[in-house]
Amino acid sequence: MKITIIGAAGVRTPLILRSILRRQDKLGIDELALMDIDGARLELIGALTSSIENSPTTKFSISRTTDPKAALNGADFVITTFRVGGIGSRVIDERVPLDNGVLGQETTGAGGFAMGVRSIPVMLDYIHQMKALCPGAWLINFANPAGMLTEAVIRNSGWRRVVGICDGPASMQREIANLLSGNIEEIYLDYFGLNHLGWIRRILYHNQDQLPSMLALLPSLGEVPGLPFDPQLVAGLGMVPNEYLYYYYYRSEAIHHLLQAGLSRGEQIARLNQRLFDQLRMALDKQDLHGMESAYQAYLDERNDTYMAAETGKTLFAPVTKSVDNHAEPDEGYAGVALNLIEGLLGGAPRVQILNVPNHQAIIGMEEAEVVEIPTLVSHDRIQPLPVGYIPDHCLGLMKQVKHFEHLTIEAAIERSYQKALLALTTHPLVGDYSIAKLILDGYITQHQGYFPDLH
Repeated sequence: MKITIIGAAGVRTPLILRSILRRQDKLGIDELALMDIDGARLELIGALTSSIENSPTTKFSISRTTDPKAALNGADFVITTFRVGGIGSRVIDERVPLDNGVLGQETTGAGGFAMGVRSIPVMLDYIHQMKALCPGAWLINFANPAGMLTEAVIRNSGWRRVVGICDGPASMQREIANLLSGNIEEIYLDYFGLNHLGWIRRILYHNQDQLPSMLALLPSLGEVPGLPFDPQLVAGLGMVPNEYLYYYYYRSEAIHHLLQAGLSRGEQIARLNQRLFDQLRMALDKQDLHGMESAYQAYLDERNDTYMAAETGKTLFAPVTKSVDNHAEPDEGYAGVALNLIEGLLGGAPRVQILNVPNHQAIIGMEEAEVVEIPTLVSHDRIQPLPVGYIPDHCLGLMKQVKHFEHLTIEAAIERSYQKALLALTTHPLVGDYSIAKLILDGYITQHQGYFPDLH
């Protein structure tokens, strides 16, 4: 069995490799192909993970390449985690709207638009190659915006074996398990929404809904553990929002905090990345593998500890695994979500996972083919959406508006339409102004240059 990772020079790759090593017998993996267009950084990450490749306990081969055809050929599972334009493009995605008084965030609002427009053509090109090289493979999409890219694949390529994943809901489930002192596998979240736009409606544990009692505790706690929301807001909703809804419920506050911080999250990560890669190169020159691993762990700790801090003005939980040596499956972040999914699709024990999949009548009011983020039953070669039913009108209304924005963004990227791109930005609830949308779009076109489609 062959797994291919597209975008394998990213900083998450060591975490994914360690998780694959822990699960290699369950997965039955023979080959892992790591592909990235940045060959130098791919080799640097390879040096960091050399202990895995050289370990006598590793039973699968590892190849690295800049050639997507070599990586995709014969793959059974393809994991996409690329970022078109790298961290430099994320900086532009976030800074351009901030300079126009609008939220600048990687996947939400204008930032998500820019990332989607750049990424959709690249994703569809990989699908074109997959049709010839691995026509039976499952595509597991990490790349953001995860839901939009998954829908673009389904609507425009004919490829059906695709699913978008995010570790946000899994992180919420883990936090709830800690609060309940319970086993994460015994907790069912009645969760619905879009990627980075979802709510927990019920928390089922030991056949009882634990949410009402948890909501009743919030006033005494004075906070919502691990989330940037006031207890009164959560109590009023009667639901627990995904942390990304902070950008909708506290839009002005988020913009204020970001401007006050002076650095967008992308700019902060760019600095952290530069320091990390400098340290990795210096340690590699000295053949100091321990130094490389220490630098990487320090990077993870700082990145995790500052998650959403600039936007919220406070420290939250960090959804990425804090230790590369943590063997607990629930703490594996994105890698855990992906590998749980692969195990289930290979015929392991069926499990419920919250994934980005076509609605198929799960949420009443959303269209059949629209990709939503909901609980699914994963079993051998099958992902079955579980019924959600009716949802509150305010949730459905926001989801419909953002989904319409996604449709327009996908069409703009494929048709290279300036008009649809401008309309997409104008209709997003976090922009909502034609003149500002035009300033943002023109700013993206000017600053992204070769990484942005030539719109007409």
